[in-house]
Amino acid sequence: MQAAQIIGVHGIGQSKTSRQQLTDDWGKALRRGIKQFTACPGYSPTLQMPHWTSLLAKGMDRLGPEDDPYGESVPMAPGEEEFITDALADMVRPEDLAFADDQPLATLGQPKLWSARITRLAMAYDHRFPGGGARFFVRRMREVRLYLTEPTLATKVRALVRNDFTPATSVVIGHSLRSVIAYDLFRQEDIGTARTSGPAVHTLVTCGSPLGIPSVRRLMEIKDGEPLRLPDHIKWINVYDPDDFITGGGGLSQAAPELTDAKVHNGVGDPHSAVRYLRTEPVAHAVAGGRQ
Repeated sequence: MQAAQIIGVHGIGQSKTSRQQLTDDWGKALRRGIKQFTACPGYSPTLQMPHWTSLLAKGMDRLGPEDDPYGESVPMAPGEEEFITDALADMVRPEDLAFADDQPLATLGQPKLWSARITRLAMAYDHRFPGGGARFFVRRMREVRLYLTEPTLATKVRALVRNDFTPATSVVIGHSLRSVIAYDLFRQEDIGTARTSGPAVHTLVTCGSPLGIPSVRRLMEIKDGEPLRLPDHIKWINVYDPDDFITGGGGLSQAAPELTDAKVHNGVGDPHSAVRYLRTEPVAHAVAGGRQ
């Protein structure tokens, strides 16, 4: 049987990795899931991982003047702070806000560079997702905003990823920010048509996707109430963990009624982990297709 070709889309924080390392890590996780959950344990799809972090480089494989452009010592720009505030406000629950409002700011333990508004919202989010979920959420939202507010960069990223597509490519997988990029590939018609990616592409798999956050969709110029859509022949499977602090624990069915939401449990260590998502049963079935 001919193995399908998969395109995996990675996120920003991969400047210290390589294409080969990402391919090995993702491939191992996918094979583990296929072996455990399908009737074709020896099936091994071909995986391509376009390594686009170099597009951000300023010098020797660095994202900028600091190794970590989203570290807590790096202040937010005004527009960035507004987006982070809106994104957190989209995600917190009234009971969590009430809890945070009762806490003195000095005891909240959030980075000193964060505004009082973000600190309150972060404390509310941590009440819902203990263990520092808000810090990870803020970091990922800063990454998402960079991609969505730099159109020249976004175009270059999509072009680099698109170059790895062949007529045999059938499945696209995006995790976290990568899911935004993967969806954008279809939305901008970079892929998904016979002209752009060949006739074999039939499935998009998103994992731990922030596309369910209204502020993210607004930044993509998607109006409130406007559903997320793919071409009719593309099957969309979204995999989410109720404990995933990046998604607020929810799926995408309300934002994209035509997709299939699949709930998984990745464990308490890191429910947002890419490799934990990739080795789950819904991903295994999506990748193996009709072979299981």
